[in-house]
Amino acid sequence: MSFYSFLNVAKRVTISCPHLCRRILLNNHVKEINVGKHLFSSKPEDVTTKLMGFFDNKKNWGENEVKHGRNWTLPELRIKSNQDLHKLWFVLLKERNMLLTMEHECKRDHRLFPSPERLDKVKISMENLETVVKERNKAYHELETGETGQRPEEVRPNLFQIPERYRSKEYPLPAHLNKDFTVRKLLVKRRIFRDFLRKYREQDLIAKKRARNRDRNEVIHLLKRNPDLDKQMLQEKYPTVDIPMLEKKDKFRGHYVPKL
Repeated sequence: MSFYSFLNVAKRVTISCPHLCRRILLNNHVKEINVGKHLFSSKPEDVTTKLMGFFDNKKNWGENEVKHGRNWTLPELRIKSNQDLHKLWFVLLKERNMLLTMEHECKRDHRLFPSPERLDKVKISMENLETVVKERNKAYHELETGETGQRPEEVRPNLFQIPERYRSKEYPLPAHLNKDFTVRKLLVKRRIFRDFLRKYREQDLIAKKRARNRDRNEVIHLLKRNPDLDKQMLQEKYPTVDIPMLEKKDKFRGHYVPKL
């Protein structure tokens, strides 16, 4: 049998019964591969059941409020084992995917998403869990190697000479051989960047001054209405305000005769 005749026969067999086998020519031998078992291992009802995991329980559909618990706290997560944290992470991940799916469907169908605060509680729980895992990894690396094992961070100026937090990472070239990095450093020395930086700092100083004035006026207003207010608590809430200095000013005193 020629090669083309074999291909025609194999094509007819494949078309007639594609769910049973497929014949291919491999090293002058005919090999049968059962593809139906691998491609159709799941039943239709199994697929439907797995897809319904992305949706909430049917009894909660159309409800205005769904009863739920609180988020996981850091002390509760710190006493759990690594295996329990691993399982809890995937439980929270599945819950988050389900809530996001329900939120999308409610928006698409113009319906009210019941108890949207559940998303916030799941997010807080996942953040707390990630914090606990980072604490354990940091403690382990410090004990074994004397380092944290995390990417080092520092505050450095960016392209516009604005301070920002930078996390170190590996580059294929060092800084002195990277032409793009060198060109960016030269551009910063131009006059347009200096003018931008001067105006940016001016706006930053104005914003900080306005914030200090708002805090000072808020403290004056509170002390006028409540002369017996705890000044230590007020100083902790507004650390930029000098309360003892404000007490000496006439603006601080209210328009009334103090009771003796």
